[in-house]
Amino acid sequence: MTRAVVVEDLRRVFGDVLAVDGATWGASTGEITCVLGPNGAGKTTTIECLEGLQRPDSGRCRVLGTDPWRASSAHRARVGVMLQDGGLPQSVSAHRLLAHLARLHATRRDGDLVDRLGIAPFATTPVRRLSGGQRQRVGLAAALVGGPQVAFLDEPTAGLDPHARLDVWTLLRERADTGTALVVTTHSFEEAERLADRVVILDHGQVVADGAPQEISGGGRLEDTYFALTGGSRER
Repeated sequence: MTRAVVVEDLRRVFGDVLAVDGATWGASTGEITCVLGPNGAGKTTTIECLEGLQRPDSGRCRVLGTDPWRASSAHRARVGVMLQDGGLPQSVSAHRLLAHLARLHATRRDGDLVDRLGIAPFATTPVRRLSGGQRQRVGLAAALVGGPQVAFLDEPTAGLDPHARLDVWTLLRERADTGTALVVTTHSFEEAERLADRVVILDHGQVVADGAPQEISGGGRLEDTYFALTGGSRER
């Protein structure tokens, strides 16, 4: 598999806080890589470095062979981004937003995504009036509308009902099977076990596990391995 995303000895410091401490991992073309870790593990900081939203203090980040911090507009058009919260204009409707984004790309997927993600019933509603789950669907569609070669998706199924979550998993699997590299941050062990080709577990800014779900769990439950590695509490 071709590595579409490369993270090598990445470090990011905020004052006295070492948010990412020498993390090294990667994501391949045609695979879904799920990134797990407790709050404060460095997941968001790492992904934002890969998205070009933050600049690493040291180490190396490459997406499609390019330094995201110095990426051109042509490179950015090949990368989809779904933030966990925000990032969507509030006053326009879902339909107008997706149509506008689609016009910026050579490959238009807005109609297909509106149908697949069940956006049609609220397509004319302004984004600010949408429920959390509805915004999730629009945010995911916005990230995928240009047919990106790499997509970074932060908690894409958070707030979705079980049926919608299955629809999203099917859609993401199809995108990976056509060659897209998908990097998904999640707190759902079920999502990682059912969706991921590769799992990366971060804790205190370091990679504590990296491999196929079955390899990491040793044939057991990924959840058990996760808590053993991170020392976290099982209380939800």
